[in-house]
Amino acid sequence: MIGGVIFDVDGTLLNSSSAWDDAGEKYLKTLGVIAEEGLGRKLFTMSLEEGAVYMKQTYNLNVSTEQIINGVLKVVEDYYLYTAPLKSGAAEFLTRLQEHEIPMVVASSSQKEHIEAALTRLGVRSHFGKIFTCGEVGAGKQNPKIFMEAAAFLGKSPKEVCVIEDGLYAIVTASKAGFKTVGVYDEVSKDDWKEIRRVSDLSIEGLTQFNDFWQFATAE
Repeated sequence: MIGGVIFDVDGTLLNSSSAWDDAGEKYLKTLGVIAEEGLGRKLFTMSLEEGAVYMKQTYNLNVSTEQIINGVLKVVEDYYLYTAPLKSGAAEFLTRLQEHEIPMVVASSSQKEHIEAALTRLGVRSHFGKIFTCGEVGAGKQNPKIFMEAAAFLGKSPKEVCVIEDGLYAIVTASKAGFKTVGVYDEVSKDDWKEIRRVSDLSIEGLTQFNDFWQFATAE
């Protein structure tokens, strides 16, 4: 029986991954810089801070990493504040977990203020005990730090906690750290889906599959 769940946001709870696809490219365009092909894919695995460092070094930008972060956030801000929808089945999934008294937290690479605004607007913020972000913990999801801090907040060991993610790199990190992992399909990560299915303890097409998840979560 699981003792807690750690949710990713973009591509897992929110249908928002696409907002980040070309955020870096759009920001560079404001500086008159043409982005390399596949920049979005590279930035996908990084925290905001790591991505800012990458862009500053790669494009020799004459601005601070803080300015780069703020510029990229401005590109995606309105989407979280006004538009980003829950993925299909997410609201019911969270409600049913709450009914089973399973504590939940968020672990995301995105900006905390954006996550707070979107989850509040969509009426699901109250399901989560805390929102953890890579920026606040000081490491991206190639490092298990964010998952370990979330588990500590839940008062559980990794083996008692389930991490629900759509990103292959994050699933691999969580799995290596001893967490149970559930891979969720997202269109942005479709090229990784075969590998996600291989490395995850459970893979589901979407959060509409609560019964499949619950059977997995309560198995001996």
